[in-house]
Amino acid sequence: MNKTIDLTQTVYQLTETFPELIDILASLGFTEITKKAVRLSVGKLMTLQRGADLRGIDMDSIVGTLEANGFTVVGYIGKTAGQPTATPASPATDATQQIKALLRRINEGEAMESVRADFVRQFRDVPANDIMRAEQELISEGQPVSEVKKLCDVHSALFHDKTDNDGSHHDLHHGLHHDQEEMMVGQAMENRDRTVELRMTTGHPLQTFYRENDAIVAALGKIAHALDGDGDVAAALGDTATLAVHYAKKGDLIYPLLKTRHGIYGPSQVMWTIDDEIRADFSTLLRQSADNAQDDGWKSRVKDLIVRAREMTFKENSILFPVCTANFTDEEWRQIYVDGKAYETCLGVESETWAEGEELLAKEKNQSSPVADNITDELHVNMPGGSLTLTQLTALLDTLPLEVTFVDEGNINRYFNQPFSEKAFKRPLAALGREVFSCHPPKIEPMVRAIIVDLRSGKRDSVSVWMEKNHRATLVTYHAVRDAQGRYVGTMETVQDMEEARKHFRKSMSSEQ
Repeated sequence: MNKTIDLTQTVYQLTETFPELIDILASLGFTEITKKAVRLSVGKLMTLQRGADLRGIDMDSIVGTLEANGFTVVGYIGKTAGQPTATPASPATDATQQIKALLRRINEGEAMESVRADFVRQFRDVPANDIMRAEQELISEGQPVSEVKKLCDVHSALFHDKTDNDGSHHDLHHGLHHDQEEMMVGQAMENRDRTVELRMTTGHPLQTFYRENDAIVAALGKIAHALDGDGDVAAALGDTATLAVHYAKKGDLIYPLLKTRHGIYGPSQVMWTIDDEIRADFSTLLRQSADNAQDDGWKSRVKDLIVRAREMTFKENSILFPVCTANFTDEEWRQIYVDGKAYETCLGVESETWAEGEELLAKEKNQSSPVADNITDELHVNMPGGSLTLTQLTALLDTLPLEVTFVDEGNINRYFNQPFSEKAFKRPLAALGREVFSCHPPKIEPMVRAIIVDLRSGKRDSVSVWMEKNHRATLVTYHAVRDAQGRYVGTMETVQDMEEARKHFRKSMSSEQ
């Protein structure tokens, strides 16, 4: 076998071609290279030379070790006469530096349109994966997410430009044509063929996500037409309310998976934040619609929301979904299909049946229904208060008028009950085994961390949070779980629908007056 290593390739490319390099490079000081997530994320950004520079590892020693292991090394000039090694910078590194320069210009107050124009010029031929990973590198270097988020709104300039070969500008009151979306994906992503293949697969989750975006664009167009006097704006907003389901699925099924399994945390920190802002603004404007439908200021805010929501469909179709295609395994897509069944439909888009996903669904249903031929043969769980079979214990927990989540002492999700009533908060089974913090949006994560710190330390035994969820009074309580010796073993979260209690006490108070 030809064992020639080209050092102008990325670490990911090298280790994919020669897996034995993983152990060799780990022994030289690249300890993180043994982690698949690191190779799939940072490894796709870094050349070996760049990694050596960052870690202070002598490149000549690396080359010597590789040659001693039978490799022929090319693409390395070496150090002569005290000069630094001349290795071409990777495309991602160049992209990072250019993006940093753009971010500085935004922070210094330069007009956004000017920065957009340069973004289009500089990144026209740069794969969207490189752009996203460069932003991720900025975050890993300590750049505040709030600053990097500003660049997310610049992204779409590139993709808008690529859908307008004649130089004309699309009127934001009109939806996008299907072939234009296809062209954006085809030009922007290296894995376009695979993306198109999955998008055309009947019932595949990716197909459903794209169909939902088509419906979102159409619904936003109706709101825009209503603002122009062609319809009822409040009614159009109300008809678009289930747009929130699409964002909820991304937050539960996509962002945490990219972050925890594949080391791609940029979307979870940037796009997730924007998703939450759009959802919050939408709810606020819908609530205010009855009294403000004729107010110019309110209409202006609605127009801004339409722009942001439509831009997000561009970013998903052109960046997020193809990145998922490049990284998610078939098994992960099947789990997304199964977990996605727990959600309501978004704007009437029904998910079609996907045979591969149905196989996993049937398997999970069988596993969730432990039945023995003889009740005496089934596993018994012995507790101080009695003994239950696994079937009895499962049914008992699922019958509780509560949603129950248990997070162990290592902050890992270990258990969700499956109540027979509709859940207020979706709990995808794919989240089991993941760190609990990855399941929360960036703005909520600090609060969750603080609560668990207090419960673990004994500062508090429980924390209650009252909220309106799906227009119903809801009580969420976090409980410290301790063993008989008082040692912390985890946190239990309970979610209880309190709407009937609210109605009861309102009725009681009214009758007393």
